[in-house]
Amino acid sequence: MSPDEIAGYQTVVLEGCDGVGKSTLGERLSTHHDFTMVHSPRTPDHLDLASRYRAILGGNGRILFDRCFISELVYGPLHRGRSRINWSEAIDLAESVIKRSGVLVHLTAPPAIIHERLLSRDGEAISLEEITALVTGYERVFSTLADYTHVLTIDTSLRDLPSTG
Repeated sequence: MSPDEIAGYQTVVLEGCDGVGKSTLGERLSTHHDFTMVHSPRTPDHLDLASRYRAILGGNGRILFDRCFISELVYGPLHRGRSRINWSEAIDLAESVIKRSGVLVHLTAPPAIIHERLLSRDGEAISLEEITALVTGYERVFSTLADYTHVLTIDTSLRDLPSTG
């Protein structure tokens, strides 16, 4: 699926580990297709993540998420031993995306390519083992979500998506 085809949706969720091309694709979509881009920064532990995303999804207009609640299901367990979003909340939020004429887009690439991209972009990168764990975590999460809603998976190693940094 091309960026123009993805732009046919009202709501787009771009997810995947650092270095797969979320920001690059998000910039292209927001610049050329009038999306409001929402980049999800680290949310303090005391704030309710599910409510934060419900409020955003309750708004109007075209929304593009450059990372969101799905990342918490991957990074949370790996970095903190737990996720601050439970599966019931994640499924509810995914269904809210779909109700807004949306799509969940899983961006992925082989860990070695992601590692190279991070080194090129940042001058440093997390270990190949950690990248592999993240890629595996995203595959697991999206496999589960695919039981409830449509998930579009794009291997960015097969596309020209240079990093925006």
